[in-house]
Amino acid sequence: MDKIVLNNEKETLLIPLYGKAMENKKKNPIIFDRKAKEIVDKIDYDFKSLKIPEKTNMMMCIRAKLLDDLVLDFLKSKKSAIALHLGCGLDSRYLRIDDKNVNWFDVDFKEVIDLRKEFYIETDKYHLVSSSVTESSWIDELPSYTDTEPCIVIAEGLFMYLKEDEIKILIERLKNKFISFYLIFDAFSLETVKRMDRYPSLKKTGAKIHWGIDDPREFLKLGENIYFEGEKYISSNDEIKKLSNLNKILFKIAHSFPQVRKAHRILIYKVGLLK
Repeated sequence: MDKIVLNNEKETLLIPLYGKAMENKKKNPIIFDRKAKEIVDKIDYDFKSLKIPEKTNMMMCIRAKLLDDLVLDFLKSKKSAIALHLGCGLDSRYLRIDDKNVNWFDVDFKEVIDLRKEFYIETDKYHLVSSSVTESSWIDELPSYTDTEPCIVIAEGLFMYLKEDEIKILIERLKNKFISFYLIFDAFSLETVKRMDRYPSLKKTGAKIHWGIDDPREFLKLGENIYFEGEKYISSNDEIKKLSNLNKILFKIAHSFPQVRKAHRILIYKVGLLK
């Protein structure tokens, strides 16, 4: 395959991809992702130039696993469901979830989806959507569903690259399409947003971080019928048990400081009319 060319925030999709591929090599990986390794092996790109710190890689893998678990929990015992994976990059969450009852849509920029088509095949249950999530047409073109069909929207490593008004408009468009849906995403604190330009991986890609949130209930200001369901801390969860003793201690210390544990976490909301 030719050397890939992705600019700014599009190039950041290579960071979690490479991280998960490297995680596969560990004896007790946080997340096992065979597809990530397959893709990394086939792409002509100097992944080492991203200079991903080990701590960053651990946190990205934990983030992915926690989101996987939330999706699995949502889909449990459901005879049918809809999943929208916004800013999917080259992630293989659809394969990791492996639920035949879900109608899954992976959404990203056209150049990302064009690259994704080299590795993923669409089916009657798995769909690739070429669009920026901030555009309206891709939502309008989604098939119509019954009001009773549950929907989950996943945004991993996405909202921090958007501006608040873009997120607000996106939420409103999704509400107009679906009666209600669950929304799960990871978010930086406001202090973390200020410091992100120091990270070598972001310096390499030139991507810009725009949005963060301290109090999860501030998100409720983005529209009507948004309900805070909870948050998951990347600094404290069962996946940390898989780390070395030293890293377990470091994570425990980090979690003891509110400013640190709030720096990057997963937020969960119910959006739309409650049933």
